[in-house]
Amino acid sequence: MLLLVYSLNFLDRQILGILAHPIKAELRLSDTQLGALGGIAFALLYSTLAVPLAIVADRTSRSWVVTGSLAVWSGFTALCGLATGFWQLFAFRVGVGVGEAGGVAPSYAMISDSFPPERRARALAIYSLGVPLGLAAGALLGGTLAKAVDWRTAFIAAGAAGLILAPIFRLVVREPVRRTSATRMPVGAVFAILARKPSFWLLGFAAASSSLCGYGLAFWVPSVLVRSLGFDLGQVGQFVGSLLLIGGSAGVLTGGWLGDRLGMRDRGWYARLPALAWMMTVPLFAGGLLVDSPTLAWVLFLVPHGLNILWLGPVTTAIQHLVPAEMRATASASFLLINNLVGLGLGSLVMGALSDAMTARFGADALRYAAVGTLGFYLVAAVLGLLAVRPLRHDWWVEDEVTARGSP
Repeated sequence: MLLLVYSLNFLDRQILGILAHPIKAELRLSDTQLGALGGIAFALLYSTLAVPLAIVADRTSRSWVVTGSLAVWSGFTALCGLATGFWQLFAFRVGVGVGEAGGVAPSYAMISDSFPPERRARALAIYSLGVPLGLAAGALLGGTLAKAVDWRTAFIAAGAAGLILAPIFRLVVREPVRRTSATRMPVGAVFAILARKPSFWLLGFAAASSSLCGYGLAFWVPSVLVRSLGFDLGQVGQFVGSLLLIGGSAGVLTGGWLGDRLGMRDRGWYARLPALAWMMTVPLFAGGLLVDSPTLAWVLFLVPHGLNILWLGPVTTAIQHLVPAEMRATASASFLLINNLVGLGLGSLVMGALSDAMTARFGADALRYAAVGTLGFYLVAAVLGLLAVRPLRHDWWVEDEVTARGSP
């Protein structure tokens, strides 16, 4: 159920990128405005509200927080289908972000309380399949409905699915027994612990740099296919959806499996493994963006669509182990604050602004060159990840692992 909710989370994010072309034409938007809708409009309150909602989840019912969040973001997704201009659509996307703020961090904590340390990276990786599955569903659903009906119907259908799921989720999902002491820790203690740990900052900004590229590419690659390769929306949905289902799913699961296997021997692998994947991503994505053959582009895109999200299982597992169990949701939200405010907030906006600036010179191909230009952030992520290897070994919360191993 958590995986299904997470899939809807990313479906509602991706659908705007798939529908960007008809939305731009009907509402007469620039690439910069589209980038703002895909990034900062969503990320601003999504990132900042995640921390207080995670504190509520740590102190009350995490499943109730996830249920309420699902209902709110789904309602605003449906409202996006009624927007008549940029600022109205901007406001509805802010609402989607407000709702989604309470979904991920409590889910991380619930999963961590349900699995022992040696299986958590795999468990979190299975949950993180919601990223490629949701993005693929957004691509396929958005492209199919927009081609068959219109872009407004696609938003309304996506929102309705979440509103139907919300009460079912609450009835089915029970709060797992928390691997925690009875003592309620003050909120400031969480931030004090994290602030002293270099691995938290290095992994946070490594993930953020990666996400700047990842979210930007997820939003703009569909438009590159339309502008530079002449795809229609149906072809875009099939092209992007197949890449995410095959490459993305394999990458997430591989990251979780390798994270557990290597991390049990050396905790530094929870940072080293993503760093190596980020380095390999750059030349493959660049090749896929620059070729003019759809078949060759698909082949070149396949592997990096897995490598660029391989980090989800290992890094989210590492963040869970930087604090005691009762602080996990808040620690996850603090990590997501950095990741999403920088990565999600700036990724699509930076690429859109670069595209507008380069249009006079490159015309319809400006967007593909703008995307290539931002790939350097993957290299930044790789360097930060490698720097996190040594401090992560020292920052790991060992007492949590001992307690968890002794739990039934």
